[in-house]
Amino acid sequence: MTSRRGGLGRGLSALIPTGEPASVSPYREIPINQIRPNPAQPRSHHDEETLRGLARSIIEVGVLQPVVVQESDDGYTLISGERRWRAAQLAGLQSIPAMLRQADETGALTQALIENLQREDLTPLEEASAYRDLIDQHGLTQQEVAHRVGKGRATVANSIRLLRLPPPILELLETRQLTAGHARALLSVSDPKYAAHIAKRAVAEGWTVRQVEEAVNARAPRKRTSRATKTPRPAQIVELETRLTDQLGLPVAISYGNQKGSVKVGFNSIDDLQRVFAKLIAP
Repeated sequence: MTSRRGGLGRGLSALIPTGEPASVSPYREIPINQIRPNPAQPRSHHDEETLRGLARSIIEVGVLQPVVVQESDDGYTLISGERRWRAAQLAGLQSIPAMLRQADETGALTQALIENLQREDLTPLEEASAYRDLIDQHGLTQQEVAHRVGKGRATVANSIRLLRLPPPILELLETRQLTAGHARALLSVSDPKYAAHIAKRAVAEGWTVRQVEEAVNARAPRKRTSRATKTPRPAQIVELETRLTDQLGLPVAISYGNQKGSVKVGFNSIDDLQRVFAKLIAP
């Protein structure tokens, strides 16, 4: 009769060759109560049912993939693997296999962000907030963020723009009732109440992104057509406008003519305005 293999603690040991000196192995068993969650973790919500399912898997086969940690003053801080760490606690483990890594704050946030993006665990708002933190708190440009997370600059820029939406729409995004595609279609609506109205109807009636776009266009004022050929804007002005929009994460419009002009920056909250002010007075 074949005896049943115990599940706890077997996952990692099956992946590490036996007989190798402990000092050579990059892994170690760390007490769970010595590990703290990463304060830079972009994901703010953890689905309890998913965690319980992962805990059941850990009880059966162990932790197959080590978490990644770095040393801190009071033990260790998670760089990646928070779901595994939380599920291991639910499974009753006293320790968890971990890989110790040295990382700065920016590296830790980027690592956590990349891990969650690869698993598609983040809500659109969590993703957008993480991008903005990398820019505002760690001094990266949108292009640098895009390079680090393996996405296009336009993707990062469009994600950050979602943070400008009215609170009722942000709530629908956070609870995954509304997709990022639906929300992006609402960015051009100047009336926040009407934008929220469209969003709620889209959720209630199961609208496609195309239907949301049609509702937005139906409210948009019709532009008068002119037979006169419109003078193209100088390429330098368009480029500067794009660069300022990228840098501020807010819509920027530059009016220019007869060697003079104006710069208009749109914002939807005092926080947006304070961020612009902070960038303008930065040394």
